[in-house]
Amino acid sequence: MQRSRVRNGSVVQDKRDKVWRFYFWKDGKRHSTKLGRFSSKTAAIQASEKLREELRNSGPAQSAAPSVAKLIEGYRAEKMPKRYSSWRSYDVWLRLYIEPCWGNSPIMDLQARPVELWLLSLDLSPRSRSSIRFIVGLLWDFAMWRGDVPTARNPMSLVTIPGASKRTRKPRSLTVEEFHRLLHHMEDPFRTMALTCVCFGLRISEALGLKWSDIDWLNNALRIQRGIVRQRVDETKTEYSERAMPIDAEMLETLKRWRQSTQFRAAEDWVFASPVQVGRLPYSADSLNDAYKKAGVTSGVGHVSTHTMRHTYRSWLDAVGTPIAVQQKLMRHADIRTTMNVYGDVVTDEMSRAHSKVVALALNGTGSARKPS
Repeated sequence: MQRSRVRNGSVVQDKRDKVWRFYFWKDGKRHSTKLGRFSSKTAAIQASEKLREELRNSGPAQSAAPSVAKLIEGYRAEKMPKRYSSWRSYDVWLRLYIEPCWGNSPIMDLQARPVELWLLSLDLSPRSRSSIRFIVGLLWDFAMWRGDVPTARNPMSLVTIPGASKRTRKPRSLTVEEFHRLLHHMEDPFRTMALTCVCFGLRISEALGLKWSDIDWLNNALRIQRGIVRQRVDETKTEYSERAMPIDAEMLETLKRWRQSTQFRAAEDWVFASPVQVGRLPYSADSLNDAYKKAGVTSGVGHVSTHTMRHTYRSWLDAVGTPIAVQQKLMRHADIRTTMNVYGDVVTDEMSRAHSKVVALALNGTGSARKPS
């Protein structure tokens, strides 16, 4: 009852002059407004409705709105993504951009126009600005979810970032000839890592997260079960990333040869375990990037990144005539809304044939491959 009076105010008649007054709390202090003389309390309450509405609209929800810094603190504790790679990117935008500029401001100050003008003033790519807008939108959602502000349309939905959907640099795919030139200047384990990435279209975090137990040697299959980001074991990017992958016989032999070469061969060892870490962790993504950079220079191929192999895999699937539905399964993408998702982890003949053709390109430069056994 007391909370209701604080939030909605109360109507009381002064016994001395018979005047009705409206009492309310604001900024921690009690205030009153004269309503006038009325024949009944009901009439006085009706006369106070406009004041009550103003009180509700400008009361605790807005005046008590937390600062952005306090909101970020709560968001980190309750809603921050658990997956490390996502957590890390969110942390960068919050720590380096949002909190330094807006930390002392109440969340209500982050309206569409000032935020849009601020984002456009940043010396960042449109996609980076769009990422910051997305995080600010999450803070607004969190404030509404927690009840700090009234539930309403998120003002970040009104912010537009020109060119946010366009890439500033076109992703590179290697030709078969370029890949073989690059491979010629790489040594193991980085040579086998490059082959693994280009033959399965793996993200570097997924390639580094492979264990020997993930390979089904009898059924020629590979399951992606984890990723490693900045030497931290993490979940895969999406549930679709964990699908079973077919392994061509030639690629299986390549992995067997590497297993015979490495000192870390146990089922629970990392496929690309680092001797420097005594096998406790695999090689780092930076190590592979350095190997790509060196090989790219000496081979004349130029700049190659860890994600180049995934783009190359997608291009080669196109080149060997793989149907788009099969590509979606092999790339383990979640956003093509087709019935392909219904079939779960079943490895189809089409997937095996497409994979074998890509392996043939990677190992011997031809697109011909044997029929899967």
